[in-house]
Amino acid sequence: MLKVGDKAPTFSLPDADMDMVDLGRYLNARHVVLLFYPKDGTPCCTREVTDFADHDEDFNKQGCALLGINREDCLKHQEFRDKEGIGIELLSDAEGKVCRQYGVWQAREVDGQTKFGIVRSTFVIDRSGLIRHALYNVNYKGHAQEVLRLVKELNS
Repeated sequence: MLKVGDKAPTFSLPDADMDMVDLGRYLNARHVVLLFYPKDGTPCCTREVTDFADHDEDFNKQGCALLGINREDCLKHQEFRDKEGIGIELLSDAEGKVCRQYGVWQAREVDGQTKFGIVRSTFVIDRSGLIRHALYNVNYKGHAQEVLRLVKELNS
């Protein structure tokens, strides 16, 4: 698992429109909030992602880009984005490489069996590429506002 002060692992992933998004393009220009969430269209994930999307303008005013990541394919992201009116970029990590780099692909015990999945997690990365906040196993309720507060503190 990553911690505060670590260099954020770089990546390039396709978004819902299959355009490649490279974390490096934000370095020296904007802060980045990476939100890893388990699945498009489930109630909790929908609330979390739409809450961040609803605050996209506030994050933008703070010089911060929002990127949502999970293992769904680009088509699923596109359907989810269009159905819910989501304006932030949703990235497909179909092979799970970035999920593993960020330590969010974890084992859980479900009905006596070990299953792997994404642990809902958020990372605040500063303009220089350092992780300023590594929040694992977060609760979606009020999370967008809490992360916005952290970004504002980063700017002050």
